[in-house]
Amino acid sequence: MMSPGAAGRRPMAEINVTPLVDVVLVLLIIFMVTAPFLQGGLEIDLPKVAARGLDVHEGLIVSIRRDLTVAVGSRVVSPARFEDALVRANAAKRPVFLKADQAVPYGTIVDYIARMRRAGVVQLGLVTEPPAGNSR
Repeated sequence: MMSPGAAGRRPMAEINVTPLVDVVLVLLIIFMVTAPFLQGGLEIDLPKVAARGLDVHEGLIVSIRRDLTVAVGSRVVSPARFEDALVRANAAKRPVFLKADQAVPYGTIVDYIARMRRAGVVQLGLVTEPPAGNSR
């Protein structure tokens, strides 16, 4: 037999999702703030060209410095292992953006573009900076 006070009580069948939503929103804010910093790479003096900018956030960045140091994403790789690094970074299935210092010889840039094509890169963009006087 049940006690008189227990007859009106039932187990709580609803889950309180408010703390879960709070945690998810905080994580979302953290990722939104830190995402721009994840696009690393090498410090490069890009050529100044009057062109519309590319959205490089969703692709792989290949950087070539003035001293011909090459990075695939944020990892510096040797020229001999360049194609292997592209395959490991899954470059054939996503856009690739080439950031080359303006002091790098044109022949070197063309050589790396050809090597990227041989590694299966289909979508390739060249990253530049707008000229100082251009306020677009």
